[in-house]
Amino acid sequence: MKYKHLLIPFCLFCCALFPFSSIKAQSTDSSLTHGPIPIQASRWYQLTNASNGLGQLFDSALNVSVNTGWGKIITHYNSYYPVLPGEVLNIDSIRMYDWEGTCASNPTILYALDSNWNSKVLATFTGTTYANWVGPYPSKLGTFKLDSLATGIKYLVLYNGDQYPSELKLYGWYKAPNTLATIVKPSVKLKNLFGVNGFEWNFENALTNSMSVDSNYFKPIKSFSGFRHYMDWSKLENTKGSYTYSPTNSGSWSYDSIYIACKAAGIDVLADLKTIPTWLESTYPSSLQNNQDVPAEYGNDLTQPSSYITQAKVAFQYAARYGNNTSVDSSLLSVNSVPRWTADPVNQIKIGMGLIKYIECDNERDKWWIGRQAYQTGREYAANLSAFYDGHLGTLGNNVGVKTADSTMKVVMGGVALATTDYLLGMIDWCKQYRGYKSDGSVNLCWDIINYHYYPSNAEDNPSSSASHGVAPELSLADSIAGLFIQTAHQYTNDMPVWVTESGYDTNPWSPYHVSAVGSKTVLATQADWILRTSLAYARDGIQKLFFYELYDDNSSSGASYATSGLLNNDKTRRPSADYIKQVNDLFGNYSYVQTLSTSPIAGKYSLNDSAFMYTVYMPTASNQTASYTLNLGTDSATIYIPTIGSDTMAHTTIATTSGSITITATETPVFITGFMATPTFIGMRKEGKRKRTNDLYLARASTPCL
Repeated sequence: MKYKHLLIPFCLFCCALFPFSSIKAQSTDSSLTHGPIPIQASRWYQLTNASNGLGQLFDSALNVSVNTGWGKIITHYNSYYPVLPGEVLNIDSIRMYDWEGTCASNPTILYALDSNWNSKVLATFTGTTYANWVGPYPSKLGTFKLDSLATGIKYLVLYNGDQYPSELKLYGWYKAPNTLATIVKPSVKLKNLFGVNGFEWNFENALTNSMSVDSNYFKPIKSFSGFRHYMDWSKLENTKGSYTYSPTNSGSWSYDSIYIACKAAGIDVLADLKTIPTWLESTYPSSLQNNQDVPAEYGNDLTQPSSYITQAKVAFQYAARYGNNTSVDSSLLSVNSVPRWTADPVNQIKIGMGLIKYIECDNERDKWWIGRQAYQTGREYAANLSAFYDGHLGTLGNNVGVKTADSTMKVVMGGVALATTDYLLGMIDWCKQYRGYKSDGSVNLCWDIINYHYYPSNAEDNPSSSASHGVAPELSLADSIAGLFIQTAHQYTNDMPVWVTESGYDTNPWSPYHVSAVGSKTVLATQADWILRTSLAYARDGIQKLFFYELYDDNSSSGASYATSGLLNNDKTRRPSADYIKQVNDLFGNYSYVQTLSTSPIAGKYSLNDSAFMYTVYMPTASNQTASYTLNLGTDSATIYIPTIGSDTMAHTTIATTSGSITITATETPVFITGFMATPTFIGMRKEGKRKRTNDLYLARASTPCL
């Protein structure tokens, strides 16, 4: 297949074709300043799986070549630099430092886009000199001034040829962007951070009755508040155009039964429609066939939403069945109602069952490790999502897209494996170009929730480095990556919710993401500490949902990555991680993060509807460290809850405070504290019959947690 990389060939850059502003000797706008134009290197995003940014282009290190990482799935690609609201870049001169290497046959090109996505070449770098500053025109290397002042720039775009200059400097007239409003992190209930990944066979026993949920299977799953359902497309559409749910023609599972049981237990389901069925996979050449290939027929243009119409049609069928809209036209729906054998249950059309609120469009569409046939750029994936979301603004038909069936169902972007925002930014800009803006001025995006994956390790999670073991969440990039995604959501998507749908640790010592036992604790006990602390960390960060990988080990004897991340044992009992999750979820799941009181040890404050508070205290280390911490509760007594392995509930003890405070020995296992006041003595009654609160507190009974 000839893939389109969204590259603009040099021969198309005829300046006469593009309606950029004409040259001006100088700006008459007094708000602009002339000189070097500041470039925020981290703002550049690259349309490939680049592990390093473009910071070296702007670091003033002339004799160091730019290295954006190794193992890129697309080697020649565009990088975008969005101009922010209020910001002005009027470029009159460009200097590039030619260090080592040459790219005359495949030059690096800097061009600009205006508000209508028209493009204009600004500079071409060929690398034909050595250790020398060159200008924008290969025929006039010593001339740095542009032939015309470039104005009206909304994006800078850099196509990398065979070699970057080692330094790039822009000059002209500049105005700083508008001040961005301060981020207000969402209030996140702890229970939303106790989700888990799994499969239908984790609920139903194929040996006894795959059409109903096995109570022994389901019992330990009730420890979790969310279930991310790895749902293979082939289960829904094993034969093209023939839809099955209960039973699925592939595997004979009942999705109806699973979803009904989850809803009754208060478990939110995120349905992740992933992989491609055999009939679609077979359109690829045999050497490229993989059920994780791009969900479009081989040979289709991956930049066009219509290429993904088949996947978007099954999404419509699924949303019509399990969503909340009971008014879907039944003539648009179909199921395979043919029994496969005598007494085989048959599928029936059902509408608006109200069982699914969230659906995810595929999983890790940045699959660079498989090959280009399984990889989509952020812009290609946005085209995919546009079909999946609403049939590309309704243009693909009345039976295409999730929102066409149920406008209330939330579409979650597929979690990206490389935890950078480059992919997301490419998606956003595709929507600006091809979906436009809503009446309120916001971008008409084709997803409702941002999503990424991150497994904390001793190496950055990218293709240019290799992990050798997992690390505690506080010692990893977890907080900084979460902050970057939330900042991006704030700046570009009106504070769209951010989720992490895969995180966790292996227990096999040969896995590059394994947990090592800390102190006298076992590996499983250490895994439990780090799992629980991951949830608490993301509560502080403002991540709104978290799903751990996964319910059971893929292969308990394997040292492969993610093979031994299970939180349940094969005998359907809980591992310590699931013990901790159940215990905290049962008692404090409805509490939301309020503030951090200390960072070492970590002490956090959580609120229950602003009427009661809970506190956590623990060490953010992985070396068996302890420390004393004094917590001021302002109460007469405190109850300390300690996560306990092998129990349904946490161990707890109640102690008297000293002047309202207690001193705790913080360990690497979080403890949870609530405070209580003795029964108050009411010292008077108001004329209205309301009691005056002693010490400004009114407690109905002594056992009520204190404010």
